[in-house]
Amino acid sequence: MKPSTLLTAFCLAVLTLVGCASKGNESLRKETEFSIGTKLTEGQTTKAEVRKMLGSPLKTSFTDGGLEISTYEFDNVTSDAINYVPVLNWLGSSASGTKKELVILFDKGNVVQRYSMSESNVKVKTGLYNN
Repeated sequence: MKPSTLLTAFCLAVLTLVGCASKGNESLRKETEFSIGTKLTEGQTTKAEVRKMLGSPLKTSFTDGGLEISTYEFDNVTSDAINYVPVLNWLGSSASGTKKELVILFDKGNVVQRYSMSESNVKVKTGLYNN
């Protein structure tokens, strides 16, 4: 096999492995704290309107007083370069990205009472060298 063919095959294999992963509610992918603030109005936006905009929440819970709490989450992470270093990648891997979370409290009339949107950087590590 020619060295150039071997190099091409290696590069294609690496490109195939390069990846990013996302999980959660895709409707939050392009949202920010500011954009959510333009779409949700406390005391005015209804649960039906929220569901039409964002779909179903990832989690739903209730307060002691019976108010509904809907939680939307979206994680978007990309594999770090260390994952592609031969032998080292056998010992562990890591990924970096962002996590978005939107928590909405509905009153008894199914209207947004309060909400909070946050976005933070996350790093996920596995294996021996990442402890």
